Amino acid sequence: MANAERLYQHVVIVGGGAGGLELATRLGRRYGKKGLKVTLVDRETTHVWKPLLHEVATGSLDPSIDEVSYRSQARQAGFSFQIGQLEAVDRPQRCVRLAPVFNAEGERLLPERTLYYDYLVIAVGSQTNDFGVPGVKEHCCFLDSREQADNFHHRLLDTCLKLSGQRAQGERFLRVAIVGAGATGVELSAELYNAAQELMSYGLSKVDPRNMKVTLIEAGPQILGALPPRIANAAKVELRKLGVDVRENTQVVEARDGALITGNGEEIQAHLIVWAAGVKAPELLKKLDGLETNNRNQLVVGPDLRTSRDERIFALGDCAACERRDGEGGLVPPRAQAAHQMASHLYRHFGQILKGEDIPGYEYKDYGSLVSLSKYSTVGNLMGNLTKGSVMVEGHLARLVYVSLYRMHQVALFGYIKTALVALVARINRVIRPRLKLH
Repeated sequence: MANAERLYQHVVIVGGGAGGLELATRLGRRYGKKGLKVTLVDRETTHVWKPLLHEVATGSLDPSIDEVSYRSQARQAGFSFQIGQLEAVDRPQRCVRLAPVFNAEGERLLPERTLYYDYLVIAVGSQTNDFGVPGVKEHCCFLDSREQADNFHHRLLDTCLKLSGQRAQGERFLRVAIVGAGATGVELSAELYNAAQELMSYGLSKVDPRNMKVTLIEAGPQILGALPPRIANAAKVELRKLGVDVRENTQVVEARDGALITGNGEEIQAHLIVWAAGVKAPELLKKLDGLETNNRNQLVVGPDLRTSRDERIFALGDCAACERRDGEGGLVPPRAQAAHQMASHLYRHFGQILKGEDIPGYEYKDYGSLVSLSKYSTVGNLMGNLTKGSVMVEGHLARLVYVSLYRMHQVALFGYIKTALVALVARINRVIRPRLKLH
């Protein structure tokens, strides 16, 4: 149907991550019965909060319990859902084209579709950057999606089972190499030791934390490069207590089957290799009808989150190149809290957008960063109105704040009452279900 024939305003949101799903939910609840149609597009059918994918990878989190069905959320919040992969944008016609949907056997389930919009919000997130290092795509695991996390989990279980069945003269150690010591790499390192301890309690006697060799490799001068040195050092101390071989200032130049090659020619052997070194936006964004992108494929946006070349197209989250306005300089970092803030900003001012009015610029508020080292510790720094400057926190307080970040995301989706019930069910499941996903 042509734009002029539509009797309603249509907002299409592409990407059901933290920012996209929160925005669709809040717009649907507020405007869904007031002449605004909201459609969320994602290539998956369910949502898992991306900062928890390392727990899915080790089995500490069962995604079948914690995932959110897009269709169920759409029904409850008053928006529509379309499964599909964004293929192209036609700016003059104000429409997006979605690729066909196929099942695992290659059968086409849905044809190519076209959605017309009045306003388009692109929130497709980011993916791991392999920096063109030879062999990475072929021999490394990534943790960008629930599917990839599940794949790593199955490979981890298979490797543990294989090692558990070997005799003393065989391979004794479970060797895992992780490239990139940002939050994902550091948190995964600690979760692996927790997983090994749990697997041993379930009968895989050879999978002992003392028989695990985790190597964490960082090209920069410190792990957790975005955090102050005192916090990064605290995390490094905890990791080394667990047995992690932390290597800073170490460049990986090649990935092979079962090994990494460093810049000085050393070979680091591993049964499993995880690549978590840096992020970039999807390549597709460079081909969206002339929209401006930077060298990380992010869409260049103004302070109001509108793309630089089309005032009806917005971008938020990791895929948006938005200048910081808090005096720190550079771009807003690719964090879940930034995606949440951007979604909240657009939601608060969407009434003005619908009237064709200008909206205030988005200003990133850095509330600090927290890194969970599984059950062993949590470290980080808190910033904002409750503190003067940056305050280092660790232990139980830090863990409480870390969990609260996920609860805030759930509140945005479900409201306070349902989130409280979800949290209660999670506590019950800790008693009645296995402490680790075993399949």
